[in-house]
Amino acid sequence: MWEKSNLYILFLLVFCNIMFAYYLITLFVCVTMKAYADYMGFILTLNEGVKRKKLTCEYKVSETVEKLLDLLGTLDRWIDETPPVDQPSRFGNKAYRTWYSKLDQEAEALVATVLPESSAPAAQEIAVYLKEAVGNATRIDYGTGHEAAFAAFLCCLCKVGALRVDDQMAMVFRVFNRYLEVMRKLQKTYRMEPAGSQGVWGLDDFQFLPFIWGSAQLVDHPTLEPRHFIEDKVVNEHYPDYMFLECIKFINEMKTGPFAEHSNQLWNISAVPNWAKVNQGLIRMYKAECLEKFPVIQHFKFGSLLSVQPVKP
Repeated sequence: MWEKSNLYILFLLVFCNIMFAYYLITLFVCVTMKAYADYMGFILTLNEGVKRKKLTCEYKVSETVEKLLDLLGTLDRWIDETPPVDQPSRFGNKAYRTWYSKLDQEAEALVATVLPESSAPAAQEIAVYLKEAVGNATRIDYGTGHEAAFAAFLCCLCKVGALRVDDQMAMVFRVFNRYLEVMRKLQKTYRMEPAGSQGVWGLDDFQFLPFIWGSAQLVDHPTLEPRHFIEDKVVNEHYPDYMFLECIKFINEMKTGPFAEHSNQLWNISAVPNWAKVNQGLIRMYKAECLEKFPVIQHFKFGSLLSVQPVKP
């Protein structure tokens, strides 16, 4: 008879093989389904739309964009109305659950205010992405999967015609940037944990997309190179114009110690010769590290707008 240790090793080997096979199947399903193609197409379209553009440049702000800003303003106001509670643990303040319950109850009504009348039936499906975009009420955490849910929320609004092609810049510079402000306020107010953080080996504890679109803004910049974003003077002077630098400023405010130690991946990116290469590299990294991993897939609810149907050859 085998010793117990040998049986234990055999069990581990079988379990690891099953989990690896499950991962490969999940990855295959993810990258071949229509939702993945639609979502990445949306992200890349916005990436092209904001290249070489400043946050402060002029662009169209439609009625739908204004309504989305009002929606995000409501979420912001609810934070002020729901202060943190006294509790023993430092992180994950339970008042977040009270805040989230308001959104859970009101999400569909909020989304309905943004949709044209002809698209009103889609409110229920789209509201799911809005609720998923603000973090997890059980764990009181937030990460790139929740951020992806907000991008999916915007993608769905495009699919039903609420947002149009000429809203692209406003989607990133006004709506998504306002979303970031609200999420940062949530993170600081309720001390939310980073979901799925890789620590110093991850790009950022909470966000990814603003680094992609922010690096696109800086492509072919006449003076700012990737090596400059680790300089406080450059960040403080230019962050109002560029999302990438705005993210670096937030990291500098939230973390202490040498930048190379608490944000090693970003430190490495500062050695890349130009912003075009940074942008391309971040897109590849986003696909591999965020979208093609099971935890992020959980944030996509796959209805009629973002479908699990395979991409047609």
